[in-house]
This record gives sequence, C-alpha cells and structure tokens, in this order.
Amino acid sequence: MASKHPKGLPILFFTEMWERFSFYGMRAILVLYLTKQTMGENPGLGWSASDALVLYGWYTMLVYVMAIPGGIIADRFLGQKKTVFIGGILIAIGQLTLAMEGMVPFYTGLALIISGVGLLKPNISTMVGGLYKEGDSRRDSGFIIFYIGINIGAASAPLLIGYIGEVYGWHYGFGLAGIGMLLGQVVYIWGQKFLKDVGNLIVVKKEAGRKEHTPLTKIEKDRIIVLMISFIIVIVFWAAYEQAGGLMNLYTKEKINRMVFGFEIPASLFQSVPAIFVIIFGTIVAAFWNKRMKKGKESSSLFKMAVGTIVMGTGFLMMSGAALQAATGVKAMLIWLILSYLLQVLGELSISPVALSFITKLAPARYASIMMGIYFAATGLGNKLAGMVGELATHAGELEVFTGIFLFCLAFGLLLLVFFKKLKALTHGAEDIVEEAP
Repeated sequence: MASKHPKGLPILFFTEMWERFSFYGMRAILVLYLTKQTMGENPGLGWSASDALVLYGWYTMLVYVMAIPGGIIADRFLGQKKTVFIGGILIAIGQLTLAMEGMVPFYTGLALIISGVGLLKPNISTMVGGLYKEGDSRRDSGFIIFYIGINIGAASAPLLIGYIGEVYGWHYGFGLAGIGMLLGQVVYIWGQKFLKDVGNLIVVKKEAGRKEHTPLTKIEKDRIIVLMISFIIVIVFWAAYEQAGGLMNLYTKEKINRMVFGFEIPASLFQSVPAIFVIIFGTIVAAFWNKRMKKGKESSSLFKMAVGTIVMGTGFLMMSGAALQAATGVKAMLIWLILSYLLQVLGELSISPVALSFITKLAPARYASIMMGIYFAATGLGNKLAGMVGELATHAGELEVFTGIFLFCLAFGLLLLVFFKKLKALTHGAEDIVEEAP
C-alpha cells in the first residue's frame, strides 16, 4: 500500500529514540550534578551555577556544531550508515565513562559524547530522507513519525534517568544513559537488512581529464540558497523554542501556580510536557498537512515553516498573559504555561521535522550530510542565542521578553509568507509529487 512507510523507518525511529533517551537523560542531570555540593548524600562537583551553565552552554552548542565535520566524514569517507554506527559507539562509551568517578573520566566522557553526536545526528536524519524516492508524498509524514521517536526518548529520559540520578546516584544515571545508547545500537545492527539501499558512500568515479567532483548546476545552487535561508528560520525557531529549558523553566518555578489537587508539581516535570505534546499531536499535524495537500491547497515546506513560526510565537503571547497576571502580585495560572507549550509544539511540528525533510529534498546527494550538518550547527547557534535572549529578562523583565519574542516571530513569519512563492520557485520543483512509492 502507498500509505505504508519503508521498513527501514522503524529501525531508524528506535535507534534515534534511544540516542535521544541517552542524550536528554544525561542533559537532565548534568547541571544538577555539577552544582551539587561535594559533601553529603549523593555528592556532586560543587561548581557554582554560573560555571555550570557556562559548561552546559558550550556542551549543548558543540554537540550540534560537530555535526558539520560529522557530515563531511560521511559524505567524503565512510557513508552515513557506517558513520552513524561509529557515532553511536562513541556516545555509549562516553556515557559509560561518565559513570566513573574523577574529572578525567568526566571530561573524556563529554568529549566522546560530543564527537559521537556529531557523527550520528546529521547522518541518521539524512538516512531517513534516503528511504524515500524523489517526489514521494510520504516523506514529510515519515519525518514527523521519526520526530515522534525523538520525543519519546526526550519525554521519558528526564523522568527515569533524572530520578535514578537524583535519588540513587549521579553516576548510575549516566550509566543508565549509556545502556540506553547500547540498546539503540543493538536495534541499528539488527535492522541493517532493512537499510541495504540507504546511507551508503556515494563514490564519484574519476574520468580521464575530468575533476573528481563536477561543478554544481544552477538548479543545485538555487536550492542551496533556499536551504541557507531555511537555516535562518531554524536559528529563529530554536532561539525562541529553547526558552523552555532556561527562562520558562525558571519562570515556572518562581511565578507559576503549580498546585494541583493540593500537590505542588515540581517545576522540572514540565520539561517533559513539550515532548509529550509532540507524541500526541505529531500524527494529527501530519494528517492535517497531508489532507490540505490532497485538496490542492498550499502545503510546501516553506509555507509550513512560515505558518509554524507564527503559531510558535503565539505561544509566547500566552506567557505574556502569565506575566501580566503575575504582575498583580499573585502567581499565574498553570493554564497559561500549558497553552504556551501546546502552541509552541504545534508550531514546532510544522518547522523542525519539516526542515529535516526539506534538506533531504533540496541538498545535492553528494553534499546531503554536510548540509544536514550545517542545519544542526544552526540549531546549536539557536541554542546559544536562546540563552542570550533569556538573560535579557533579568534586565528588561519577563513580560517585555515574552512579548518581544511573540512580535518578532509574528513579523518574521509574515515576511516569509510574503516571499515564500519566490523562494519556492528557486527549489525548481523539488517538492512536486512524482508518484507515491509502493
């Protein structure tokens, strides 16, 4: 049936799910471990909050920036399939190294994880695109399914690894993250029979008197221009969306009424809410865009990303409502936070997985992993900008920052809608439906 997805998709789905379980689990306890006192029960490293956040900022940026060399290694030397395997092994070793005591294992583990994520992250996403032929209408929905796998890992890891780390010991938590990555590798190795035709090294034969790589065509150059513009959208998206782990997290702890039926919900628990919403609404959003496409209405990737930017920005308008209520001297209602996360996720589902799919449609085959690497580097830059934007709230106030994010996303999204048809023309029909693969 045309609606069925390739058998390789579940393999990549579960491999990425366990990788994200490992990544977000370790991410959930890293700063807590760094700042926990060195004496007493379950001791940490005793760093100041400032020093811990500096290390955390560099770490979260580097894991994505390293996707550029990871893409180059795949495209030029190993192919995506082998690079993903090596990356997964490095991540698992890195997590298990963190389970050891001492500063040498700590820094060694971080370096291994950064290198491993850089090798795995851009290439497994490119492999998902490789499962679909050019023009296959299932590609976008396939990436949303893949994206749900990411968020299953992201939703479960802070709850399980965070609990183990805080209650039983930080190093047990790091070790559990490593075990999760090993499970992902087992799935990946077992599923190689379904990935025979995807992720292999593309060898360009060198003919006499000709260069090894032929120049890019005008169509390929135009498509790369559009990709670079889409990366700006990605930076804007993550700079806004990653407020969840910083400014919104602190705001939830200090100024949101978290009492439900007489029980105060821990602020950290709300970090799982966006991922849970992705799992719930992922297929619904995919069905909406698919239905719109079948009706002949505009549903190109650029259009989706423009609309998604506006919807995501509206989520921060909800936080402006919370800030106005908190300004009266009472804690803001929890519904403001939930609605904000809901709108942010609905926007996210029209941006992040769509951007992954978009890259695999437009990038020249021999540069596919490199372009995916640049995408993740843009993600890293967006994460870094998110911290800078969040810091503005300590000077300008939360209301002004939340409202500013909303207005910027609204203006940026509307600008994209004005020019998306001209940008779409530069893709030279990359999203035209040729046929649905069987």
